[in-house]
Amino acid sequence: MSHQFHASILREYDVRGIVGETLTDADAYALGRGYAALATEEGGRRVAVARDGRTHSPELESALVEGLTRGGLDVVRVGMGPSPMLYFATYHLGVDGGIQVTGSHNPADYNGFKMLLKARSVFGDEIQALGRRCAAGEWSEGSGSVESADIADAYADRLVEDFAGGEFRIGWDAGNGAAGPVLEKLVQRLPGEHHTIFTEVDGTFPNHHPDPTVEANLADLKALVADKGLDFGIAFDGDGDRIGAVDGQGRVIWGDQLLAILAGPVLDEIPGATIIADVKASQILFDRIAELGGTPLMWKTGHSLIKSKMKETGAPLAGEMSGHIFFKHRWYGFDDALYAAVRLIEAVEKSGKTLTQLMDEMPKSVATPEMRFPVEASRKFAVVEEVLARLSADGARVDATDGARVNTTDGWWLLRASNTQDVLVARAEASDDAGLSRLVVDIDEQLAKSGVKRMETVC
Repeated sequence: MSHQFHASILREYDVRGIVGETLTDADAYALGRGYAALATEEGGRRVAVARDGRTHSPELESALVEGLTRGGLDVVRVGMGPSPMLYFATYHLGVDGGIQVTGSHNPADYNGFKMLLKARSVFGDEIQALGRRCAAGEWSEGSGSVESADIADAYADRLVEDFAGGEFRIGWDAGNGAAGPVLEKLVQRLPGEHHTIFTEVDGTFPNHHPDPTVEANLADLKALVADKGLDFGIAFDGDGDRIGAVDGQGRVIWGDQLLAILAGPVLDEIPGATIIADVKASQILFDRIAELGGTPLMWKTGHSLIKSKMKETGAPLAGEMSGHIFFKHRWYGFDDALYAAVRLIEAVEKSGKTLTQLMDEMPKSVATPEMRFPVEASRKFAVVEEVLARLSADGARVDATDGARVNTTDGWWLLRASNTQDVLVARAEASDDAGLSRLVVDIDEQLAKSGVKRMETVC
C-alpha cells in the first residue's frame, strides 16, 4: 500500500492544505504511517497528538492516530489546545515526539500538521522525504496503543511557575482559536486585572481572522483596551504560537519591537548572549540588542529554521516579525505566544515604565508592509539570484542570509523568495517617507530588470 500527497501540501515548515480539496483524511492516515516509520527507525515508541479548534480537526486527528498506531507507535492524545501545549507535552509526558493538527492562522477551510521528533522540528527535506516514503509505501507495521492525558492545567501551571512580573490591567483576544481555554486558565494564575474576549473556540472564526500580524484583526483588542482604559492588550493566532500586542494607546507592537523589549531582561541575566531575529526585522532591533550588550544575529525567516539556529548557537531568545517568539531562557526553545505574553508582563514590570512609555522611547522609523509579488515557481529563487548578481556587480552593501537585504544611506530593503507560496516578498525601512519611497523604487527597478511587475500589496 502507498499514498501520493497533493504536491502543494508538503510545505517547508509543515503539511497544510484545503480540507476536502488538497487535504483529506486519507492524507492524515498516510502521514501517520510515514511519520511512524521515520520515528521507529530512530527508536521512537510513543508520541503525543493534539488538535486545534477547527471544525475538521477531530476527524483528521482520528485518521492520523490510526496511521500512527498501525505504524507501531503508542499515542497519547492530549486533546484540543494550542500548538505550544503540544510542544510542552513532548517534554512533560516524556514522549519521543508529537504532532499537532492545525491550520495555524490560515482561513477556516485550511488544516494541516506540525511535527516534532526527538526534540526537533520535522521540516524542509524531511517533509519531502516523508512524502516520498508514503508514495513508495515504505511504512512500518504494528499495533500501537492509544491513551488520553489532560495536560492543560499542568501547562498553565508551568507558564507561571517562575513568574516574576507585576500587576497590570490587560486585555486579551484569543480570536476564537485553540489558545482560548488555556488563556482562561492562565489569567486566573496571574496577578492584576484581566479582560478576555473570544476565548470560546470556534473554528469558523466568527469575530475576526486569527492572525494578529494583520492590524485589522486587532480592532476588537484596541477597542477593549480603549473602553476599559487598560495598560495594554495581547492577541494570539489560531494555534497560539504567534503573539500580537497593542499598548495603552492602541498602537501595534510589532514582532521586532516585542523582541527589543523582551531582550533586555534576558541580556541582564546572560550578558553578551546571542539574540536571533529574522531578515524582516528592523535594523533598530539589531542595534538595540548590541546596545544592550548582546550579540545580534540575523537569520532566515521560518520558525523551524530559527529553532535550528537557536540550537546551533545556544541563543536564549529569538523572534520573527510574524510574531513567533522563542525562549530557551527558562523555557524549552519553542515558539509559544502564551509564554511570550508572560515574559512581556515581566519585562514591562522590570523596566519600571509602562508599555506605552517603552513604545514612546523606541527610535522612530517608517516601513512598508510586507509586499508580495506573484511569480512562477520556477522563477522564484532565480529572480533573487539575478538580483544578488546585479547588486554584487554594482558594489552594493548586501546581506544574503535569506534573499537580498540591501543597506543604503536611506535605510534598507529586502527581497526574498517565500518558502510556502509562489511569491517574492519585499519590505523596506527608512528614517523618513522620502527615503522609504526611494527604497521602494530600488525594489521595483530590480524586479523590473528580472521581468517581475508590481502587483497588489498585501500586509
